[in-house]
Amino acid sequence: MGYLTGFHAIEEALKSGKATGPLLIAKAGPRAQESIALAREHKVPIHRVGTHDLDRLTPDHRGMALQVVDLPQNSVITLDGFIADLGERQQALVMILDEITDPHNYGAILRSCDQFGVDMVITRHRRIAKHAQSISKTSAGAVSWVPVAEVSNLPRAVQDLQEAHFWIYGMDMRGDPIYERDLRGRLALILGGEGTGISRLLRERCDALMGIPCKGRIDSLNVSVAAGIVCYEVLRQRSGIIPSP
Repeated sequence: MGYLTGFHAIEEALKSGKATGPLLIAKAGPRAQESIALAREHKVPIHRVGTHDLDRLTPDHRGMALQVVDLPQNSVITLDGFIADLGERQQALVMILDEITDPHNYGAILRSCDQFGVDMVITRHRRIAKHAQSISKTSAGAVSWVPVAEVSNLPRAVQDLQEAHFWIYGMDMRGDPIYERDLRGRLALILGGEGTGISRLLRERCDALMGIPCKGRIDSLNVSVAAGIVCYEVLRQRSGIIPSP
């Protein structure tokens, strides 16, 4: 049993149709009214409660909370099932997360994956499941939508993708500029952990390393920022978007 308190997280959980509620309302402001309308649409019970009651249940709220049996998790799929469902499809984008342990980074990456059309995220078995509420808030509810394959062996997962004709690119600040690579077709991007980068076994399986050219004085971009940039570059190339001079 848990509670969602972020506006986006509540709305996306309601839209997903997975929430059973109830939706607890202490202050029915304009934003809360939107959630109330969604709850009614999806037949989720709505309970009026006092602010003190809501404070006792979940102090970090903004006048409302959605009670959930299980905190939102990704739509978990299998890698084998994903590959089988591709069929003859030539364009696909997979994000592989190698030891991303900060729940805020993980949530922000999921948000970018949702916005830029990543087909699947691959990560190790439930490394940060206990941070589900924080992830849901940081991802603005994207956790309810982004398909995730949880595996025990990332190098083996990479091998399976290569056998399915995926190009595997690891993100590394010393790699080739991302705009010099053809990012169309079947593509998997590997993001390494905060402060550690991509592990040796995964690095050895990469077809190439790519970096994001920067002019700053600190070491590198935050991993979630890098994820958003590289996902946009993939979308730009696949959409035929040419930046203005």
